[in-house]
Amino acid sequence: MRIFTFDTTLRDGTQGESVSFSAEDKLIIAQKLDEIGIDYIEGGWPGSNPKDKEFFQRAKELNLKHAKMTAFGSTRFARHKVTEDPNVRELLAAETPVVSIFGKSWDLHTARALGVSEEENLVLISETVKIMKDHGREVVYDAEHFFDGYLSNPSFALRTLEAAQKAGADVLVLCDTNGGTIPARLTEIVADVRQRFDGTIGIHTHNDSDVAVANTLAAVEQGVTHVQGCMNGYGERCGNANLSSIIANLELKLGHTTIGRENLANLAGVARFIAELANLPMRNDQPYVGRSAFAHKGGVHVAAVLKDSATYEHVTPESVGNRQRVLLSDLSGRGNVLYKLKQHGLADRLNDDARRNLLDRVKHMEYQGYELEAAEGTFELMVREALRPGERLFDVIGYEVSTRMINATGAPVNETTATVTLRVRDEIHTATAKGCGPMHALEVCLRQCLSKLYPQIAAIRLTDYKVRVLDSRKGTATKVRVLVEWSDHKKSWSTVGVSDNVIEASWIAMLDAIRLELMRLTEQDSSIERAVEDYCWGV
Repeated sequence: MRIFTFDTTLRDGTQGESVSFSAEDKLIIAQKLDEIGIDYIEGGWPGSNPKDKEFFQRAKELNLKHAKMTAFGSTRFARHKVTEDPNVRELLAAETPVVSIFGKSWDLHTARALGVSEEENLVLISETVKIMKDHGREVVYDAEHFFDGYLSNPSFALRTLEAAQKAGADVLVLCDTNGGTIPARLTEIVADVRQRFDGTIGIHTHNDSDVAVANTLAAVEQGVTHVQGCMNGYGERCGNANLSSIIANLELKLGHTTIGRENLANLAGVARFIAELANLPMRNDQPYVGRSAFAHKGGVHVAAVLKDSATYEHVTPESVGNRQRVLLSDLSGRGNVLYKLKQHGLADRLNDDARRNLLDRVKHMEYQGYELEAAEGTFELMVREALRPGERLFDVIGYEVSTRMINATGAPVNETTATVTLRVRDEIHTATAKGCGPMHALEVCLRQCLSKLYPQIAAIRLTDYKVRVLDSRKGTATKVRVLVEWSDHKKSWSTVGVSDNVIEASWIAMLDAIRLELMRLTEQDSSIERAVEDYCWGV
């Protein structure tokens, strides 16, 4: 069955906490949604704010190949004639081929929010829909709070739908605006509506009971052919139904057609693209499109996935534009390590003992508090060291750091000095340097000791630095984990250090980053890098 998709990320999605898009962002997202095959794009409420008004003015220049741009607004105000209502005028001025009108279907809202009688509310709905149809617009009518209204006064709720349909509404959308309806109850109500009304029926659910996607699928099972939602589940309070999950479930589980299988392969990329523009972290555990959706960590799971990925994957990652990942941790089995090596033809380069030792080292480090899932650089170093046992590019003999806040005259200063001593190729190198804090001073010393033999390390730069407390019960005496990201202007990698001394943890992470780069320089082996590159993979 053909199910039409209605994306409201740019309208309802922006009502979510921390979600904000500029007019330019919204134009870019609209283009992406069109490219993936979304049928309707609800761009905003042109009568509510200058940004949405600007968006609709500029949206006229978009060259949409498939989607219909939709402007959102309410029924007219009771105190205005429909031809004089500012909201109605703004909707018409937006000149979109489709308008989405919401009206009250709950008698509680009619009486308290609007302060009008039930009959007057029906007139508001009818006149607003009719004027849009008279101007050649396709009208999607959103019956706000429909399920609450049906439970309170089913006769009135159904009459609001009848008023919209008789006035010419093309789609009647049943809205679970408070998100409090559970699937069994929703199914009964949708079935009743479907029996009473012909034409296209839609569903719009919120996730306050954590069943928005389930409710949408249940509605489709009852004959609904128009589904609304937001990418990544953005939206007010607990969010709207996650449209990316809805689309994937309809296509892959229920056999319906939405955006089409070819476009489905771009779903994860679009979801991540929107998260980037929203400047919000993408939920790793988001179904289908999240980074962890096809990630395997337990040794038993990985062993089975190596034989047949269907053992622990309900669909193929590629079908939604995602990819399989195998994580390394204290839960890992030999299969996890073998997967990493075998994936890129490195399995034959480590014998069984070497693989076992590598696995034991991974588990020991995780026990100490290391997290190798995010530190692909540290794991790459471990693989290279396992492939080249006994090789020591340099050894640390000792290091010292001091910071003083008052100089000899008693004036306030902030001065950090470090001294580092290394053994490099049987020679002792010592350097002392000042820096902007302990880590910077240590880094300057390290570079001074190594730069003559390895001048290429000058290209390495720190790009991110994160500190995580591992056991808050111990207060300032707790262990910390330092995750540091580095770049050589071509690629980025992360290394990790753990200690009850934050300077030592940072120092460990920095040493691993330098050692890794030196090993890369002394043995150009891109296959090893490819074997671990999916550790922090993302879009």
